[in-house]
Amino acid sequence: MKTITEELKAGKTLISDGAWGTFLQQMGLQPGECPEAWNLSHPDEVFQIAKSYIDAGADMIETNSFGGSSFKLANYGLADKVTEINRAAAAISRRAAGGQKHVLGSIGPTGKMLVMGDVTVEAFYEAFKEQAMALEAGGADALVIETMTDLDEAVAAIRAAAENTRCEIICTMTFDPSPDGTFYTMMGVSPADMVTALIDAGAHIIGANCGNGMKNMIGITEEIRKVHPDIPVLIHANAGMPVYEQGATRFLETPGQMAGLADQLVLAGANIIGGCCGTTPDHIRALAQQLKK
Repeated sequence: MKTITEELKAGKTLISDGAWGTFLQQMGLQPGECPEAWNLSHPDEVFQIAKSYIDAGADMIETNSFGGSSFKLANYGLADKVTEINRAAAAISRRAAGGQKHVLGSIGPTGKMLVMGDVTVEAFYEAFKEQAMALEAGGADALVIETMTDLDEAVAAIRAAAENTRCEIICTMTFDPSPDGTFYTMMGVSPADMVTALIDAGAHIIGANCGNGMKNMIGITEEIRKVHPDIPVLIHANAGMPVYEQGATRFLETPGQMAGLADQLVLAGANIIGGCCGTTPDHIRALAQQLKK
């Protein structure tokens, strides 16, 4: 199987998967329950989610391991299960992907902040190293370090993955729109700020996820391209901006509306497009149909 970057160099636009958290809730995940523990207790349900995205036309699927670091799992008394949980997560997605689709081992932020003094860069590195190695051992051929807001944490995660695995490294950050049309993470990092730092740390693919629908992701992609014309860019957009209705957060962008902006996103410079919060297999199917015409 070719690597993701090899496929992109051949001129392909690739399709990624969609949301996992809301899907798990539909499967029965209860409030306060550890999503990653389902890799051990409910592997069939996790497999169904992964397979649904493959069946919808995704070229790659993530793993149910976003909160699989020792820092996050410690909140559930599972810090000693990092390797077991992450290996299982990757093995489930690999079984769904088969030998022709890519598995992206999902690595999310730890929830700790350097500026607050409650963690060190070295501790970040060791936690991300443990998770990355377990995901590779389970069958991931790429790692997606996602929803990052702090450059130091993102760089530590990339370095840990690049120096301890053979996986391709993807890193995406989450940006909020400003009234003047610019974008920044909650730690004040702009799309332009992140480009060189992430590439120098060892990322093969960079981009953005969460926080924005497809429309805003076009502007974020354009900012990245102003700094670097060639680095592959992955975008995982929400199904529109969230709204709070009748006691619940909802995402209102339909599969057709999301797919209708896909061509503009490609023109802006995106190479891999998938979904984040609120997106479903139907959204991914619509994207695949639009972009594979």
